[in-house]
Amino acid sequence: MDKILEILNEMCIPYTYDHFAEGESPNPPFICYLNPGTGNFSANGRVYEKINEIHIELYTDFKDLSVESKVESVLDKYGIFYDRTETWIESEKIYKVLYSFEMEA
Repeated sequence: MDKILEILNEMCIPYTYDHFAEGESPNPPFICYLNPGTGNFSANGRVYEKINEIHIELYTDFKDLSVESKVESVLDKYGIFYDRTETWIESEKIYKVLYSFEMEA
């Protein structure tokens, strides 16, 4: 997980794992990242290559193309192939842009 922390630090956006504690989230933009599973390569009952599934959730008050570009340029710099989805969370009045990808453990 050291590599993902290196990547997140380079984005220069406040981040935490999974969620900020109640009342402690910074003003947007901010990032929550998750490691919700694995996509390990295995054969003969053994794991030969450990692969982590990574989610980077970017939260912004409004559609902020400059912040999205910042995140994407860092992911591109590291050669990361990612999928991107976007959601407006009405109850929170906030955008969530999800970047999901796999990374060797």
